[in-house]
Amino acid sequence: MSCSNLTMWVSSKPSLSDGSSLSFRSVLNPFQLPSQNSSSFSLSRSSATQIQCGLRELRDRIDSVKNTQKITEAMKLVAAAKVRRAQEAVVNGRPFSETLVEVLYNINEQLSTEDIDVPLTKARPVKKVALVVCTGDRGLCGAFNNNIIKKAEARIAELKDLGLDYTVISVGKKGNTYFLRRPYIPVDRFLEGGSLPTAKEAQTIADDVFSLFVSEEVDKVELLYTKFVSLVKSDQVIHTLLPLSPKGEICDVNGNCVDAAEDEFFRLTTKEGKLTVERDSVRTETADFSPILQFEQDPVQILDALLPLYLNSQILRALQESLASELAARMSAMSSASDNAVELKKTLSTVYNRQRQAKITGEILEIVAGANALV
Repeated sequence: MSCSNLTMWVSSKPSLSDGSSLSFRSVLNPFQLPSQNSSSFSLSRSSATQIQCGLRELRDRIDSVKNTQKITEAMKLVAAAKVRRAQEAVVNGRPFSETLVEVLYNINEQLSTEDIDVPLTKARPVKKVALVVCTGDRGLCGAFNNNIIKKAEARIAELKDLGLDYTVISVGKKGNTYFLRRPYIPVDRFLEGGSLPTAKEAQTIADDVFSLFVSEEVDKVELLYTKFVSLVKSDQVIHTLLPLSPKGEICDVNGNCVDAAEDEFFRLTTKEGKLTVERDSVRTETADFSPILQFEQDPVQILDALLPLYLNSQILRALQESLASELAARMSAMSSASDNAVELKKTLSTVYNRQRQAKITGEILEIVAGANALV
């Protein structure tokens, strides 16, 4: 068997119980699916002789794995640098959002005894729901995109069971590709995100959902995104975007608050030559408003101006959270791939050294046997 018939790959997600996720599979026909009895196995000292490659093929394979390791390590470092900037964007935007919530709350308290009509806070019987699904633009980030798409599919199934109509607003190239291949899912609009979410991109989404809700084409708008928890954990969240809560609360479809009171910074440092993570909690400081605060303008006019602004800030924060989660998932996936490349390189080097030693030993035995034959 030559190396061309031996398929080797580095898995970015460890799946073996013995700590080694380096799987090798012997495939005689590349177009034939493996049977149930043919399972991948981990190369160890006892099974290392299963590889029957020549020395030259093994050297080429080791060089290839080294190059792959360099690429994955570089992608890991790039993702680590970007996730730091994404975290800073989330935290820097929180004071504005928190202050806006305080203003909305105070205005709502003053208008609690008045009968006002604010379109964005008007709840009506739900007949059709718009789902804003935020995915990533790139792959190589583990199950990040797959998880949010599964969450969207589960929510669509729930709406179907309730007998409600729905439409999807897809944000991100991966989500766009997924829904384009499934024409039976109604999609109102396809949007692509940038490398760094901006207020302009959030305003584009806000304008679309605003027009759908105010024109009563939909009765409810839900936002599906990935909430950043830590470098190794993220949660898929669904919260009601419209109608807005007059107090500015961010709650999911079950009524649970999904807005964190504190943010956590994850700082990447080196310790004894290895990459480590330090965690810092950041509490947002906001100004306190006086209960006797007076407004020069009519509070209804102020509310009409602030609610669309708050809608935009919610969408922007969701895009920033989603980007931070994507970068953290990519960093974790590339870290696993780098570790697997190291193990694969070690295994192939062991096989190479054994074959080289066996070849040298065989040549020595031939020389000795030839010398004995001449005596």
